[in-house]
Amino acid sequence: MSSGLSDRYGLVADIGGTNARFALVAPGQLQPEQQLTLSVDDFDTIDAAIHTYLGQTGIGAERMPLEACLAIACPTSGDLISMTNNGWCFSRSKLQPELGLRRLQVINDYAAQAYAAPHLKPHELFPVGGGEALDGYPIALIGPGTGLGAAGLVRNGGGPVALVTEGGHVDFAPCDELEMEVLRFLWRSHGHVSVERLLSGMGLTNLHQALSEIRGGSAEPLTPAQISARALEQGDSLCSETLDLFCAVLGSVAGNTALTLGAQGGVYITGGIIPRMLERFANSRFRERFEAKGRFQPYMAAIPTQVVIAEQPGLLGASAALQRQAI
Repeated sequence: MSSGLSDRYGLVADIGGTNARFALVAPGQLQPEQQLTLSVDDFDTIDAAIHTYLGQTGIGAERMPLEACLAIACPTSGDLISMTNNGWCFSRSKLQPELGLRRLQVINDYAAQAYAAPHLKPHELFPVGGGEALDGYPIALIGPGTGLGAAGLVRNGGGPVALVTEGGHVDFAPCDELEMEVLRFLWRSHGHVSVERLLSGMGLTNLHQALSEIRGGSAEPLTPAQISARALEQGDSLCSETLDLFCAVLGSVAGNTALTLGAQGGVYITGGIIPRMLERFANSRFRERFEAKGRFQPYMAAIPTQVVIAEQPGLLGASAALQRQAI
């Protein structure tokens, strides 16, 4: 922490469309503590949620945070922050004095994921092939969840720097005839078919509907959770094919991201979908498709890919970002 704040906690948060996760960081420490998840829908404003959290920590006024880092699931470049998937909207210049803070950072949620990556322990990662990460080389992150997040982490003389991207919205590029048929199906509803249209919660639904029509059936309306459950627990053939195609496409997109960033430091798969089906994912075509880059297959084969299974990497990353700015 910065000079003069040695007795104060830092406040960190990881805020998405549904949940707002908060924690405190003790002086000189990295690991968040006193973690609490609040429902966004229970609060009209972000400051109300923060005051509620701080009121439940039990810390005295003399240790209340004077520094905070909030990781937010939306663009964070301007003063006005408007959440993409909930109604919270705030001005960072107004929120800072409202919370009594000397310093307030607001970063993208995938910047937090990137800053967390170097600090994850082996038991918080599930390896899915590849060689050894090369020290000092870029890291790539890609995460299917409500949407598809993508980010990178590069090194410079001042330490790691997160690269926040909108890589989830690049064009979907089919790799075989089946995927061409899926693309034609999605073109009927979307003028631009991004990879997020396939690699997300809604992506599972889109793939299931497309495969049902391609196979000559009529798609039963299923939620992403139902598709996964039917595939993993009931052996439903169409749902199983949906998951298999999902993993294969993710392999191609993750490989493209690794090539673009030169991510010889490794690729991290984040988000809420893949950790729920680790064994299925490990036995899928993900890694085959990740490496299938023609003349660059040996280059890709050496890059390790790992699924992040840590419980709250966003809070850890916000803590790392807070300490980085305090140096």
